[in-house]
Amino acid sequence: MRLAILGDPVAHSLSPLLHNAALRAAGLPGEYVARRVDASGLVVAFDDLRSGQLDGANVTMPHKMLAAGTCDGLAATAARSGAVNTLVRIGTAVVGHNTDVDGVRLAWGSAGLPTSDAVLVLGAGGAAAAALLALDGRKLFLAARRPDHAAALVEHVGVDAAVVEWASPMPGAVVVNATPLGMRGESLPNGVVESCSGLLDMVYGPGGTPAGRAAAAAGVPVADGTAMLLGQAVESFRLWTGRAAPVAAMTTALATAAHRAEAHA
Repeated sequence: MRLAILGDPVAHSLSPLLHNAALRAAGLPGEYVARRVDASGLVVAFDDLRSGQLDGANVTMPHKMLAAGTCDGLAATAARSGAVNTLVRIGTAVVGHNTDVDGVRLAWGSAGLPTSDAVLVLGAGGAAAAALLALDGRKLFLAARRPDHAAALVEHVGVDAAVVEWASPMPGAVVVNATPLGMRGESLPNGVVESCSGLLDMVYGPGGTPAGRAAAAAGVPVADGTAMLLGQAVESFRLWTGRAAPVAAMTTALATAAHRAEAHA
């Protein structure tokens, strides 16, 4: 199988490590590579999928919404969120899926995040859309630097969520970081994490993110970006191969990467 992750940046991505381990464990020939693309490069990748040069792909920031508009068809969650992170080739057509929704749910449960507390989602892109869908039915709040983008996202996804001011702490809420903040060591706004009842950080970085470390120091449960990554990858693998993902092998690959990162920190 010929698989890839498409985005910018992608050099940091653990997806190649994760999926190549899965392919080996499943006894499937093939390779999963990182492919840094801009908007025009994403279109080229779609051509490669339609021609059979690629069998499937993941899409990461900042192209999830662009990918949704470029697909030949969309699964229900992808259509509702307006964002795609997994591309599946069916004949000469490319169908978009949003397995980030599965990733949020798996990470939430594995970390034991509170199920009855309010949820504050940060961001207004494809990751935020997946979080809103995955947590539909909870008491949801959404904050973004551009409130108009946040309001448009809530309307498009069709969930009951209130738009609140960016950078305002919400004591007692579970925070979902659906922004890129933390990938390069950036911190979330002061007080947002320190007052939360739990954190789902959808990004990851070597040695963890400042938000993850702050939440852990506050003594609240944390689901880091690798838990999210594993959850969405398990479903992506099933969509591409028709097989259940070798979760144990994928988990071991992530643990090995984490140990290496700690050794070089």
